[in-house]
Amino acid sequence: MIVLKIGGSVITNKAQENTFKKQIMDQLSKEIKRSGKQIVIVHGAGSFGHITAKKFGLQNGFQDVEQVKGFSLTHKMVQKLNSYVIESLYDHDIAAISLSPHSMLTLNNHKLKTFEFELFDKYLERGFCPVTFGDVVLDDSLGFSICSGDLLILALVKHFKPEKAIFIIDEDGLYTKNPKINSDAELINSLSANDLEKLTTSANSHADVTKGMKGKIDTIKNISNCGIDTILLNGNKQDRLYNVLIGEDDTYTIVHGGQT
Repeated sequence: MIVLKIGGSVITNKAQENTFKKQIMDQLSKEIKRSGKQIVIVHGAGSFGHITAKKFGLQNGFQDVEQVKGFSLTHKMVQKLNSYVIESLYDHDIAAISLSPHSMLTLNNHKLKTFEFELFDKYLERGFCPVTFGDVVLDDSLGFSICSGDLLILALVKHFKPEKAIFIIDEDGLYTKNPKINSDAELINSLSANDLEKLTTSANSHADVTKGMKGKIDTIKNISNCGIDTILLNGNKQDRLYNVLIGEDDTYTIVHGGQT
């Protein structure tokens, strides 16, 4: 079994509110179906969630009553994106089922407190493909806060101990520098969790309410510490996902599980 994170930057235009990249999602759905793998999917919120969440300051917790409406609006928008993802998967003969974080987990000061993993277990046992996503959720200390896709994938990896975790991003993998602003950035094909400490992440063109690439790297370190390999690949390149799912060689970054 594989836990798969589809980045919001791949299936939405993060600079333009509520813009879904249907063609890209359909291609990913096709590759998932062809692979025949049992998969749990997490997807990011992209422009359906980050812009509204930032506008209302939801990442800082409850501060005034106006945020309650912002919470509701943000949830409505990320659920709309989720419906597009589910529709694409279903159209490609994948029995996808949506599991919304706000109804099955709670946080405490941004950290996971409770999670109903048994829902995922039961749906998988019955042949479904569970799909969850970055959402706004209740937080015992803050009133509410944001549950990122990265938080979700780490929790699911710890629970399922999959054969590997995959991050679908809008670049070929991890680079020595931010490739969006540095022409001399070089792709890193293979590294350990310890090597991640050396990466420069301060110049992050996709910083958002979920800490952008820095948050992703911290998540990958934790996945590696579980002994699970993590692969980062470009979701905009046809068949990259399919090849990784079936174990074929391609262009990507692999972060090896364990401290090596």
